[in-house]
Amino acid sequence: MGRFGLEMGSEGAARMIQSNVSQLLGIEYPILQGGMAWVATGELAAAVSEAGGLGIIGSGQAPADWVRQEIKKVKAVTSKPFGVNIMLMSPFLDEVMQVIIEERVPVITTGAGNPGKYVPALKDIGTKVIPVVASVALARRLEKAGVDALIAEGMESGGHVGEISTLPLVPQVVDAVKIPVIAAGGIVDGRGLVAAFALGAEGVQMGTRFMCAEECTVSPKVKTMILKAKDRDTVVTGYSTGHPVRCLDNRFTKELARMEREGHTPEEVEKIGAGKLRLAMVEGDTENGSVMAGQVAGAVRKIEPASEIIRSLVEEAEREWRRLAEHFSI
Repeated sequence: MGRFGLEMGSEGAARMIQSNVSQLLGIEYPILQGGMAWVATGELAAAVSEAGGLGIIGSGQAPADWVRQEIKKVKAVTSKPFGVNIMLMSPFLDEVMQVIIEERVPVITTGAGNPGKYVPALKDIGTKVIPVVASVALARRLEKAGVDALIAEGMESGGHVGEISTLPLVPQVVDAVKIPVIAAGGIVDGRGLVAAFALGAEGVQMGTRFMCAEECTVSPKVKTMILKAKDRDTVVTGYSTGHPVRCLDNRFTKELARMEREGHTPEEVEKIGAGKLRLAMVEGDTENGSVMAGQVAGAVRKIEPASEIIRSLVEEAEREWRRLAEHFSI
């Protein structure tokens, strides 16, 4: 099929958008849902996978028993492929990896490190390994470690961010490696999907829009904050710690910014952030908690089922593909 294919239905609706990523992962559409800690539970992952994308459980720093519980939630709803995002700095890393192997999870995405030492055992059971990267150097290093694909994530994304935006990052990573690349950061609709393919990517990962899926168990107050967000409502704090984070601006981010301006130590800045993600996402304190969200928050306009999000992405991509073909006489 080549790198990208779009089959048309008889009435113009897209029946299938396929790529090497779709084939690699065994999914209908090359659309991955971000594995957001305290947000991406089994309920959301199952809904996204059942709709034809790749749902991903966000393990964060959760213990292995919690991860197993969420995996079983997904398996109870769908037989389609799904994934688990692994934070390689988790204190429960080895135990979580054992659960991944025992449960034969089809796909893992990883962040905050190099999963190289786990790759052989994961490949033995057929698990696809897809790290998130924010630089060409890391992409090359991880390709040599034997991973199956890469997620090139620009600094437009929510949560922990790198220093390069999606537009320059994705094509440079694509040119640097031979394995498939998935674009992430700043993607919210079908136009973003088509743009990602134009940059050389073979799929997209989205987080912020899926936070407003009906099946997402995040606090309703967080969803409301996203729906009210404007284009300039996210900020990045934590540069002084070496681990910058993008969030919606609130009392908590203003306090962090003040501490950094006044020269507080990285340890002091890190300490104030402890537990703040759960405070927002689970407990619903959107003023004193960390509401991690991407710059596309201002473009998310409604709460809807995950299946509707994916359906609209595919239809929007088809329309954009048709518009470009007519405009450029392709």
